[in-house]
Amino acid sequence: MNLSVLYALAAAALFGASTPLAKLLGLNIPPVLLAGLLYLGSGLGLTVVRFVRDHGWKPAGLSSSEWPWLLGAIAFGGVLGPIALMFGLTRTSGVTASLMLNLEAVLTALLAWVVFKENADRRIVVGMVAIIAGGAVLAWPQETTQAHDWLGPIAVSLACLCWAIDNNLTRKVSASDALFVAGFKGLVSGLVNCSLALLLGACIPELAVLGPTLVLGFLGYGVSLVLFVLALRGLGSARTGAYFSTAPFLGAAIAILVLGEPVSLSFWAAAVLMGIGVWLHLTETHAHEHQHVPMTHWHRHIHDEHHQHEHSFDWSGTGAHSHVHEHVQIRHSHPHFPDIHHRHTH
Repeated sequence: MNLSVLYALAAAALFGASTPLAKLLGLNIPPVLLAGLLYLGSGLGLTVVRFVRDHGWKPAGLSSSEWPWLLGAIAFGGVLGPIALMFGLTRTSGVTASLMLNLEAVLTALLAWVVFKENADRRIVVGMVAIIAGGAVLAWPQETTQAHDWLGPIAVSLACLCWAIDNNLTRKVSASDALFVAGFKGLVSGLVNCSLALLLGACIPELAVLGPTLVLGFLGYGVSLVLFVLALRGLGSARTGAYFSTAPFLGAAIAILVLGEPVSLSFWAAAVLMGIGVWLHLTETHAHEHQHVPMTHWHRHIHDEHHQHEHSFDWSGTGAHSHVHEHVQIRHSHPHFPDIHHRHTH
C-alpha cells in the first residue's frame, strides 16, 4: 500500500477520534471555543516538536512564491471557514450541518479536478461518491428535523468551500516542512477561533479542562494535519480528501469501541459504502508517458529515478535525507499519483 494512503487514513482516524475522545473527557466547552483550543493545542504542540527536532528555532524554509499559498490557506481554512460555520450553526440544525459538511470533500475534489487540473478517472470518481455517500448515511438524522432557514445551510456550504480551497492551497506547499505548515496553520486558526469565542462571551476553562483539551488538539488536529499534509504531498488534494472523508466513520467506530455506544444500521451501511470507496481508490492504477519539467524544491527524499542529483555536502549515499535539490527535465512512463512530482496535464 502507498505510504501516503496510510498517512491519509491515519489523519482521518486521529481527527475522527477527537469527537468521541472529547466526549469521553467530558469537555463541556462551547463549540467555537473548543475548536479554537483544539487548533491552538495543535499549533503549540507542533511548534514544540519542531523546536526539539531542529535543536532550536530554524527558518520555515518556504520560498517567496509559497508564502501566498500558505497564507491563503490559513485565511480560508482558519478564518473565513470557521466564521461561516459559526454563523451557519446558529441558523440550522446540527444534523443538517453534519450532512452538509460532506460537501467539503466534494468541493475539494471539484476544485482539484477543474481548477488545479488533477487527473481523475471513473474509478476515482465512483470511489469518492461511495465514500461521501457513506458519510451522508452516517450523518442522516434518525428523526425528522427542519432547518431554521436557508441562510444556515448556505453558510455551512460556504464554510465547506473555504476548507476545500484551503485543502487545495495547502497542496501547493505540501513539499515544505509539514511540521511548520501544520503548526503555523494551527496557531493562527486557534487564535482566530478563540478570539471569536471570547467575543461571543465564552470563558477560558480551568486548567484541569484546558490541559486535556490542548493535548487532544495536538493529537487529533495537529498530528492529524501533519499526516494530511504528507498525504497531500503524495496523493494530491482529491484523493487525500476522499480518504480523509472516512473520519466520521472512524470516529463512530471509536465511539462504539471506547464509549460503548450502540451500533446502528446506518453504521454498517456507511461501513460498506466507505469500504467500497476506499477499495476503488486503493486499486487504482494510473500510468502513461509524461514529462517532468525542471524544478527546484526542498523535501525529504531518497535517490529514486526522480532524484538523481549531486550533493554539496557529505552524504553516505543511502537513506532518506532533506535538502534543496533540482529536478532536470525527464520523460518516462510509470504508474503514479498526482504527487508533488506529477502535476502535469492530461
